[in-house]
This record gives sequence, C-alpha cells and structure tokens, in this order.
Amino acid sequence: MARGVNKVILLGNLGNDPDVKYTQSGMAIATLSLATTYSRKDKEGAFQEKTEWHRVKLFGKTAEVAGEYLKKGSQVYIEGRIEYGSYEKDGVKHYTTDIIGDDMQMLGGGAGRGDSSSDRPARPQQSAPQRREAPASRQAPQVREDMDPFRDDDIPF
Repeated sequence: MARGVNKVILLGNLGNDPDVKYTQSGMAIATLSLATTYSRKDKEGAFQEKTEWHRVKLFGKTAEVAGEYLKKGSQVYIEGRIEYGSYEKDGVKHYTTDIIGDDMQMLGGGAGRGDSSSDRPARPQQSAPQRREAPASRQAPQVREDMDPFRDDDIPF
C-alpha cells in the first residue's frame, strides 16, 4: 500500500474558450478555465453560493477535441489529478495549482456553446415516426421451453 490516490472529478462550465497551443513536437495542450458552483444554507437559512475556478490542462487528442467543440459556457465533466507547481518571476516565487485532465466528457448537448438554431443546418422534417423492424440477426433468439436447461423446479429456493 505504498501508492496513494490523486483523483479529481469536476463538473462545471467554462469561463472562456479553451486556449489551445502546440508543442514543438506537435502535441496539443489546451487550458480551460472551469467554474464549479455549490450552495449551502447559512445560519439564517438563506442560500449562499460559492464559485470555485479551476485551471484544467488537457493534452493530445483530448486537447484538440476541447479546442474544436468547447466554447465559453459549455458544460463539461473532467476526471484527472491535481498538480502543484511553482515558478519565479522578477524575483518573486509564484505557486500554481492545475488539474491535469485524463478524461473529458462534453455535456449539455450544445446549450451554452453559443450555438443558435440559425447556426445549425435544418433537419429534414418527418411527417410521422416510422418503425423499422430489427434485422433478423439482431432479434433476440427464441428459446423453446423443452430446450431450456434451467427449469423452475431446478431452483433450490
């Protein structure tokens, strides 16, 4: 049990469009500003909201997808790990906290991405829903009672 656990799960909305940059080797790195909000009741019973901002780093194909599809306001689910760092600028040491995203799921189905119905191509209208039969290969196999290896009287309870 020498190993520890460093796991972060975030569900929130982007505060701005992803910032995607590429390394010299061509790997994409996306930086997201993600807001998570929670509310609680104070002593008087009034709800108090608190928003936390997280800097999330995504790499590779995940970063490319984030840069292409996510926009300010998009809802996103991130799984990853927390990473602390520091750097010195003008003689002053600065500390950083980043979430390194290993998995990202886009949520919301387009809401909050700045999309409007006029931006998307119109879908063809259907007069009535049509039912299609599943192909024979996808239908559930029929089990004959005389072929069933388990019978009700075989069950011990």
